Amino acid sequence: MARHSGGRGWYGKLIGAALGVTMLATGASVWTAQAGDADDASPEATAPARPGVKPVSPTIAHASEKGKRGVNITIDDGPDPKWTPQMLDLLRENGVKATFCMVGTQAQANPDVVKKVVAAGHRLCDHSVSHNTGMDKDTQAYQSQQILDAERMITKASGGVRPMYYRAPGGAFTPYSRKLAADRGMRPLGWNVDTKDFERPGTDAIVATVERELPNGPTLLFHDAGGDRTQTVEALRRLLPQLKAQGYTFGFPVR
Repeated sequence: MARHSGGRGWYGKLIGAALGVTMLATGASVWTAQAGDADDASPEATAPARPGVKPVSPTIAHASEKGKRGVNITIDDGPDPKWTPQMLDLLRENGVKATFCMVGTQAQANPDVVKKVVAAGHRLCDHSVSHNTGMDKDTQAYQSQQILDAERMITKASGGVRPMYYRAPGGAFTPYSRKLAADRGMRPLGWNVDTKDFERPGTDAIVATVERELPNGPTLLFHDAGGDRTQTVEALRRLLPQLKAQGYTFGFPVR
């Protein structure tokens, strides 16, 4: 989710040509990307009604349904046919549920993996169609297309299970996009601990980041796509039992 320096070249190569998406460079910080409260939400954000779904708050969620000792494992940018199943195995072995923030095109390309995520009891999150970390600078029409088309792709790939959250790529939320997602029953989802695993700093560094920053809040950001995720898998292998031993419980972000 965090805006990594140098952009996301693998998405540009995989998707850009097909969709004509321009990957916009951005220097905005994590905190700037996540900024914004409900009182600045645009009243103009509208989306087709989702039958049977109640709108949720447009404020960005960080807390855990498990309370003060809860931890939310969130995994971004997949699903990936190699790395997501490995993470599913680790989560199952440790009795942990996670939230998978899926890119629409990745879900469309890997529906079997999406169904495995759902079957294991994890939650889905809309992470846009093409992971354009500069989409907050684009038009409302573009933001709507990215959110609603991804919702449709993920729902179809899952066999009818809809995303419960919306995480803007790179934290590129706007008042418009937050309200649009919330009106569709998808709570905007932030993070407290960016593990920096996307940069592959080493397993020890990923683990140390979680240990150091977990007091900042319960929502941890990992990745299951975008390249070699060996370090992420190994970090989770160490962290999940370690955090359980420290008295933390694993849950989902508040809605």
